Amino acid sequence: MDIADWRKKIDALDRRLVDLLSERARAAIEIGRLKRNTRLPIYEPDRERMVFDNVQKENPGPLPGPDLVRIFERIMDVMRNIQKEGILASPEAPEAETELDSEGNH
Repeated sequence: MDIADWRKKIDALDRRLVDLLSERARAAIEIGRLKRNTRLPIYEPDRERMVFDNVQKENPGPLPGPDLVRIFERIMDVMRNIQKEGILASPEAPEAETELDSEGNH
């Protein structure tokens, strides 16, 4: 394959990633609704550590584990923001702790 073929392959993979990230965002929105209704915090560091452990266990390479974790840190940061926006947009939203609140930054 030449560079154009590899770029077409990357474009197709990117489309699949967009679909999967959209599906993940829909799941995060639903979890955010459940968190709002049960007054759970948005930021759950133990859960995030579990996600990092899980993706590293499933990683066949060639992407190094620390790089994969950095990617997932960013994905989860975006998903937390989606949940936070959903809670703030809700008229019946209770006060929910965010990752910033738990770090003492207000």
